[in-house]
Amino acid sequence: MNILQILPELNVGGVETGTVDLAKYLVRLGHKSVVVSAGGPLVKDLQECGAIHYQLPVHRKSLITGVKMVFKLAEIIRKEEIDIVHARSRVPAWIAYFASRKAGKVFITTCHGYYSAGFLSSVMGWGRRVIVPSNVIALHMINDFGVPHERIRLISRSVDLEKFEYAFPERNGKKEFTVGIIGRLTSLKGHIYFIKAMAKAARVIPSLKVLIVGDAPVSKGAYKEQLQILVRRLGLWNNIEFLGSQKDIPGILKNLDVLVLSTITHEAFGRVIIEAQAAGVPVVATSVGGVVDIIDDNKTGLLVPPADSGAIAEAVLRIHKDERLARTLSENAYAKVKEKYTLERMAKNTLAVYKDALMNAKILIIKLSSLGDVILSTPAIKAIRDKFKKNGGPDTKHYTISFLVGKESKDVLLACPYIDELLVYDYKNRHKGWGGFLNIVGHLRKRNFDIVIDLQNNRRSHILSFLTRALDRYGYRNKKFSFLLNHAAEENGVPLDPVTHQFRILKLLGIELRDPYPEVWPSGSDEKYVDDLLRREWLSPAQKIVGINISASSRWQSKVWPMENLIALCGELSRNDMRIVVTGTEADLPGAQMILQRIQNSKVINACGRTSINQLVCLIKKCSVYISGDSAPLHIAAGVKVPFVALFGPTDYRRHLPSAEKFILLRKEVPCGPCYKSSCTDMKCMKQITPEEVLEAVEKLLND
Repeated sequence: MNILQILPELNVGGVETGTVDLAKYLVRLGHKSVVVSAGGPLVKDLQECGAIHYQLPVHRKSLITGVKMVFKLAEIIRKEEIDIVHARSRVPAWIAYFASRKAGKVFITTCHGYYSAGFLSSVMGWGRRVIVPSNVIALHMINDFGVPHERIRLISRSVDLEKFEYAFPERNGKKEFTVGIIGRLTSLKGHIYFIKAMAKAARVIPSLKVLIVGDAPVSKGAYKEQLQILVRRLGLWNNIEFLGSQKDIPGILKNLDVLVLSTITHEAFGRVIIEAQAAGVPVVATSVGGVVDIIDDNKTGLLVPPADSGAIAEAVLRIHKDERLARTLSENAYAKVKEKYTLERMAKNTLAVYKDALMNAKILIIKLSSLGDVILSTPAIKAIRDKFKKNGGPDTKHYTISFLVGKESKDVLLACPYIDELLVYDYKNRHKGWGGFLNIVGHLRKRNFDIVIDLQNNRRSHILSFLTRALDRYGYRNKKFSFLLNHAAEENGVPLDPVTHQFRILKLLGIELRDPYPEVWPSGSDEKYVDDLLRREWLSPAQKIVGINISASSRWQSKVWPMENLIALCGELSRNDMRIVVTGTEADLPGAQMILQRIQNSKVINACGRTSINQLVCLIKKCSVYISGDSAPLHIAAGVKVPFVALFGPTDYRRHLPSAEKFILLRKEVPCGPCYKSSCTDMKCMKQITPEEVLEAVEKLLND
């Protein structure tokens, strides 16, 4: 793999040291390791191990600089053929996020701090995987930034045991007792409480020596001066030494009897703790953040409340007075470090995250419109699953497929074997309006899709595709915000059937049309319900059923075959000893009742409003022939391979007729058609289809 890590600078510090340690390990295993930063003293160490460093001002909080860096970083990603872009700090993360998208590469973050909830920090939760060093940070990213649990990966920071030689600090009559604190000079590190604690300890330990390692940022110079004034005021100038930044931390630790970490806010981890433990130094630390993951109180160290100088002093004095306790803490801590916090363990876990991110991808298919259109998308769903296999070996990429569908059409896909997750967009109720739209956008973003295949291709779906933040977005190039797609098929103006039309998009993914037939997946309980319904209607096993869909959707009254024609056809069919089942919704009950009243003793089975969509599937499956206009039941008949008679009027059959083996199309050429008008005053196109023509088509299909 080719890995790029990006962070503000390579000065001495826990994040910086961890970056260099991982880079060395990657090189040792034969991976390409690239680091981008603003430079610093650790660059030399990085280059000596064979890693590549690019110096860019990625630490600057400047919008203009940031935009420039996006383009430069994208060039580096392409030049070095990077697979994973790994951001370790917020400002570089913004640059890395847009650069990785521009280059089409995987973006990963590591959260090294307890970030304040806000837009600037939100980018740290946008990685395909979000690495956290402790449980506290994991919960913070989940609760305060909305990062789904499935994208979180817990990897503790590490220590290179080759750099630290374990040696319990023996007293052996040594006069001085040395306590140290290592970390940046900022108020969050609690130096004031540490110094006050040392003033109390000095009253008991006359030979106390205190080392303060670390320096203040340029902007925090006043804080350092404040600490020095406090030391003088407490009369500790002869006890305390400010050493500034030090590169040789192992050398510092060799001279310590106790290390104190006095942080007063949530500490993401506390790398200096495990470094001290690797060197055998007992640790006193405040019980904040990730510290509680490292230290088992009174077993591997001593925990004290934050901002409590008295508790810090008392804990240090316990270790000073009880050498046996000090040795026990040291030995137990070292054993835990060897078990959980080695560089090799951290690097292996990080590599596993890289591989996981590369080998697992998520696909979203969008089809929001009518039930019939969703059924017609099933050949595309099957082809997508065939292309992106669900299972395979450990080195085979695994794809998870989600389908976003409108609430009215969801039931037909509940048992679809080709998708892993069905997402429902209830845009008429729960997700209505802009508030509901943003709600569904947030829902989709959390899933972190890599590919979106937009089979809907309208303004709403194109906007949704873009806002998912998926790297690859496929659809049709039209005038409906299709510029938001980055892979688009061209409309060629030639009428295409719905399946072929969808496969022109899929061809961009290397998917060819092989099986154009739609599918449906009713359950066993649906089958039983229909068997019981027909049994109650005294259906003889020898009788053939002809199904008739008497309506279309409420907004497409122009697709409905006139009632007089329906009644005439039903009369003819009943005289031929065929059972007729009429299907429709509850709104079609008056029409069904009219048929029953006009055709006496015909034993017409009225199924209007008596079936769910999957029960309707089972009912149509029982039919020998099914008759319908251009609506969802026609597509269901195609899906269950029932011969059908398709009655087309205001819509173009070339665009909407489902693929099937046995069917007859009936339509009339009229000057005004196909008009795509949802309502019509004369409905010539549908009226001119006669009952005799439909009867002849039914008999032909029955006899074939």
